[in-house]
Amino acid sequence: MNDEKKQFVENLKQRFKNYVVRSTKLYQSLPKSGEAKIFGNQFLRSASSAAANHRAACRTRSAKEFFAKMSIVVEEIDESCFWIEILIETNIVNESMVADLLKEGNELLAISSKARKNTNL
Repeated sequence: MNDEKKQFVENLKQRFKNYVVRSTKLYQSLPKSGEAKIFGNQFLRSASSAAANHRAACRTRSAKEFFAKMSIVVEEIDESCFWIEILIETNIVNESMVADLLKEGNELLAISSKARKNTNL
């Protein structure tokens, strides 16, 4: 792997890690209502799963294994964006409060989808 690609991978790993940290802070700020807790739990689980599986994908031994891990990443990061949308649409959080986090989630989704699509199986 060339230096430019290594740097891209390291930057992406950091972006996923930052996404989890920011997601955790959002979760901590949610109201203590029942629905906020349920939606928040689902959101935090999917956000952290996406990051953990992305990290695992960086250590795979084959293209098939990479494709499988990236499929999980795509599913989980998409789900985390879904839960942010639900938090907004149910007025649990203000859209302006989470717009940057949702944007980052969608960017990570696009990058992950492209990586999975370009896997040579």
